[in-house]
Amino acid sequence: MGPRIFVDGHAGTTGLRIHALLRERSDLELIAPDEARRKQPEARAELLNQADLALLCLPDEAAREAVSWVKNPDTRILDASTAHRVASDWVFGLPELGSEQREAIAGARRVSNPGCYSSAMILGLRPLVDAGLVPGDAALSVHGLSGYSGGGRAEIERWEDPRSGLLVQPHDVPYALDRVHKHVPEMQLYAGLGRAPQFLPAKGPFRDGMRVLIPLPAALLAEGATGKVVWEALHARYADEPFVRLLPLEEPRSADDLDFDPRACNGTNRLEILVVSNPAGHVTLVVRLDNLGKGASGAAVQNLNLMLGLPEGTGLEA
Repeated sequence: MGPRIFVDGHAGTTGLRIHALLRERSDLELIAPDEARRKQPEARAELLNQADLALLCLPDEAAREAVSWVKNPDTRILDASTAHRVASDWVFGLPELGSEQREAIAGARRVSNPGCYSSAMILGLRPLVDAGLVPGDAALSVHGLSGYSGGGRAEIERWEDPRSGLLVQPHDVPYALDRVHKHVPEMQLYAGLGRAPQFLPAKGPFRDGMRVLIPLPAALLAEGATGKVVWEALHARYADEPFVRLLPLEEPRSADDLDFDPRACNGTNRLEILVVSNPAGHVTLVVRLDNLGKGASGAAVQNLNLMLGLPEGTGLEA
């Protein structure tokens, strides 16, 4: 048998997708409590300490509690919650973040899976900050649009209830405008920003998919930072990445109404970046991914593979 994997919280939205990605694999052994004991702390703690790798798909406080139950020094933990994403003693599970990130993930005992919105924002922006094309103290405003599955089971049921009227509305639904969204701290830290971006998230009347728009006004960009220069910086970083696809640069761009569909990467672990130039010198990054793929469950499997020394793309579709 292969390494023993315990998914704590496997009945949630992220956990169910992870199970779907892992259950047919012969190189892993999925362990789980009896259904009647699934929520019992002692049953969960027992399996956490039996696992070679425990994958936490839990709310933040429950994830912190689960970590405290792990006494086996050989159990490695991959946490899909927000609880440990900016903790200094956890490795951030975004392999494409930099040249040393894969090695750090592979050797870590504790890895935090990144958020969906933050994966898009960080991978779009970090190479530009590193290249000096976007200043680290830039005041940025970022717009995110996600399928409603990002809110978990309760949100899915609310949106799909015919009485709610949500699925037939002709517009998206902004939310969290009056508070700091939970992904903002990791966006700021791992994008290399000195100040938190203004983040404007919204949900749309579709189940899965995500599109993040990162406007880069001409006045913000470094001198000479045209759309072509921005595209070249992203290409230099991601040309050899299996799960990050930089779409060809078109100047001028001939777009149609379906060109920026947030569902374009659904069912894959792919993240796409599109650079759009404006005649006034502005540049917009359009980043798309499956919020439950590269934005959650697919990213978790990618990290799991690295932590276990397996080929990174095992079980994943690019």
